[in-house]
Amino acid sequence: MEVYIPSFRHEDSDLERGYTVFKIEVLMNGRKHFVEKRYSEFHALHKKLKKCIKTPEIPSKHVRNWVPKVLEQRRQGLETYLQAVILENEELPKLFLDFLNVRHLPSLPKAESCGSFDETESEESSKLSHQPVLLFLGDPYVLPAASDFPNVVIEGVLHGIFFSHLQPR
Repeated sequence: MEVYIPSFRHEDSDLERGYTVFKIEVLMNGRKHFVEKRYSEFHALHKKLKKCIKTPEIPSKHVRNWVPKVLEQRRQGLETYLQAVILENEELPKLFLDFLNVRHLPSLPKAESCGSFDETESEESSKLSHQPVLLFLGDPYVLPAASDFPNVVIEGVLHGIFFSHLQPR
């Protein structure tokens, strides 16, 4: 898993003074997605992670001024923080994966011991939500034949998929 924070932006709010949102890029198993988090969410994650794993230092909560140079330093610090958590832990806690919106396997021991980022999360939400997919690693018609006998299984599957309209009903 690779994590970067390529950018940040300022958000204005009617209810409170403005705040900064950090855009997190998560690359895992060849797939990339983005998550946006405020510093307060990083701080809450840090407080929970400290209870179950060794955590690196997180950038200071208090910033004297909101000039771009200071925010860029905070961005770099938060990026380094996330990368250090990944490097220093063989198994990532469930709440860390939840923070990054990464689907995870429910069988990770540390994931169970650390709890969930959202304590109200149900058991159902951690199960796979997709149907199995049929996948060929190569085109079966192009693959060299291992013998002179036809592969009845591949031919049957291909016939069922591509010529199902010809099947007797």
